[in-house]
Amino acid sequence: MTATRRFLEDPVTHHHAAPTARLGLRANAAQFSLLVAVNALVGGVVGQQQTVLPMLAAEDFGLTGYTVIFTYIAAFGITKAASNYAAGILVDRVGRKPVLIIGWLFAVPVPLMLIFAPDWGWVVAANVLLGTNQGLTWSTTVVMKIDLVGPNKRGLAMGLNEAAGYGALAVTSLLAGQLAAAHGLRPAPFLLGAAYVALGLTLSTLLVKETRGHATLEQDHPAGHPSPRDAAPVPSSWNVFALSSWREPALASASQAGLVNNLNFGLAWGLFPLLFATADLSLRQISLLFALYPGVWGVGQLLTGALSDRYGRKHLITAGMGLQTVALAVIAIADTFEGWATGTILLGAGTAMVYPTLLAAIGDVAAPAWRGRAVGIYRLWRDLGYAFGAVVGGVIADLMGLHAAVWAAAALSAISALIVATRMYETHPRTQ
Repeated sequence: MTATRRFLEDPVTHHHAAPTARLGLRANAAQFSLLVAVNALVGGVVGQQQTVLPMLAAEDFGLTGYTVIFTYIAAFGITKAASNYAAGILVDRVGRKPVLIIGWLFAVPVPLMLIFAPDWGWVVAANVLLGTNQGLTWSTTVVMKIDLVGPNKRGLAMGLNEAAGYGALAVTSLLAGQLAAAHGLRPAPFLLGAAYVALGLTLSTLLVKETRGHATLEQDHPAGHPSPRDAAPVPSSWNVFALSSWREPALASASQAGLVNNLNFGLAWGLFPLLFATADLSLRQISLLFALYPGVWGVGQLLTGALSDRYGRKHLITAGMGLQTVALAVIAIADTFEGWATGTILLGAGTAMVYPTLLAAIGDVAAPAWRGRAVGIYRLWRDLGYAFGAVVGGVIADLMGLHAAVWAAAALSAISALIVATRMYETHPRTQ
């Protein structure tokens, strides 16, 4: 073993690949498909509450201040971000499957807490558990899919993963809104989440297989795998954090773009239902408008992930953040169902261009020996965007109104697009 190879491989995390392990989407179709289904269930657990909780805050708990209402989103975002970071370390050290199972266990009490919550503190506590569940499970399924497919189809793999998660989120959000309109805000919408948790935990425990051997196989046969251009890959967690946060241009650009992208999502989650309600729309109309955003986002990723494998990552990310800027401006200007529908569709399309492509870029740059940590740190920054969106959006909405909060998000999206355009390099080896 050369000195370079010893430097690349973390002795704590290096394990020999199973003799039968093979890389590729086709070679691992069964496990890959199972993980897609599992991630759909992960997304659905979030979708159970997105349309309903803003209404629950106002109608059942009498909360009117936007900042107060958004506390549950901030709690979700902070705990999800921290759990992403923990997941990135744990999957490299103890394996992928144990982290996935532990993540599902955190979700078990969530639907019951939302159904029986006597005050808003219970809702916030439930979202702390939900954020932990999402960070551990979603990060792990991302890493496992990257493990399985190898270097050639990362964009497609991430497109399928994110499409499943956010497609299920959109469908569940719509179903939860319809159930709430027909049967009340509680308990019917949250029974969907209970079913998802039971099925996800069962599949993860009984059928999902460990994929760390596939990462080791790629580490041992790294053909076509680029290293960061300006810094040697290192196993130290602190150095991986620095690379992913500010030091390595592509990784740092991806992290800030992910943060702004999820800032928009956090703002949309807490603010859009309230904004749409100002036009006296029905709960069914509001749930449809909200579902359009993650729905287009989810379906669009089936195309954009594969496009990034063919044409590269950088320009798709830049254009996606630019399109989000335009979409948010449309939403800020509009005051009708049709105008808001146009804006949410454009916002979903812009997000679809960005979301799987950023994850694919992380997979391009991060070596297999520290991939889990790089994904975890990227997702740490990305999901802190939920908290920033909730807090910043809530404060601006309280001080200046709902439309001003949307305009602020549009400005931040434009700045993010400019950073990607000027600092990020193309990471895909075929298009460099």
